[in-house]
Amino acid sequence: MSLAFLSDPALQRALLGAALVSIGSAPLGVFLVLRRMSLMGDVMAHAILPGVAASFILYGMSIPAMSIGGLLAGLAVVLLAGVVSRLTASREDASLAAFYLMAVAAGVVMISLHGSAQDLEDILFGDAQALTGPMLRVMAGVSAFTLVVLGLIYRPLVVDSFDPVFLRSVRGKGGFIHAVFLALAVLNMVESYRAMGTLMSAGLMLIPAIAAQFWTQSLRVMLAVSVGIGMAGAVGGLALSFACKIPSGPSIILIVGAIYIVSFLFGRFGSLRARYFPFRHLER
Repeated sequence: MSLAFLSDPALQRALLGAALVSIGSAPLGVFLVLRRMSLMGDVMAHAILPGVAASFILYGMSIPAMSIGGLLAGLAVVLLAGVVSRLTASREDASLAAFYLMAVAAGVVMISLHGSAQDLEDILFGDAQALTGPMLRVMAGVSAFTLVVLGLIYRPLVVDSFDPVFLRSVRGKGGFIHAVFLALAVLNMVESYRAMGTLMSAGLMLIPAIAAQFWTQSLRVMLAVSVGIGMAGAVGGLALSFACKIPSGPSIILIVGAIYIVSFLFGRFGSLRARYFPFRHLER
């Protein structure tokens, strides 16, 4: 694939932005998958919409205001779902589904009443080619902060992902680690919506992580592979967007999705090829 399209400064910024999203989001996606919370990632991506919409109505296309609004809305939905699940017989996933659907509906209505169809499309699907230098610096800061915090909570997070009861019994910090992890996920959803839109922002967090599981059984390697898949999807998606004149966010997700399809067909572990057509030396 020719990289001549990257001579465009807007596409260079778009590629850098998508790479930063992958660096911060893909490792979180691996832990979401390990903790069987994949759908929660999608829920949180949609939950930020009313906050983004409210900030858009009050301040226009102000990126700082929309980011803060999205962060507050995402955290509010997660906290409300947790409170309801603890005070009632409702499961947390059911509460999240209810609140996120209401959040999406409220956000779309707010933008439809106070904005244009183009405003709604930009917020829902994003535009990586519209990223600016200040936006990229903020995204870089969020990715760096995410990696630092993940490094600090890595060991207890791994334990909590595989045996949360043990962590609570030994250290009593399972709830705190879970809360920090969810806050990181919401923060990265908010930052990635600028490039991917609220509907697509979960894509670079979850799909590379799911695909990486088919290539390795080592957690640390899986984290690196997920980032690599996200970056490969960014390059391929932006090339597709440039060639076909289609939105960059969905294009990136389509390429990452294609890598996922190849992974579950031909990956080393748990794929269709590995399960039904294993290499002969593995059968001994």
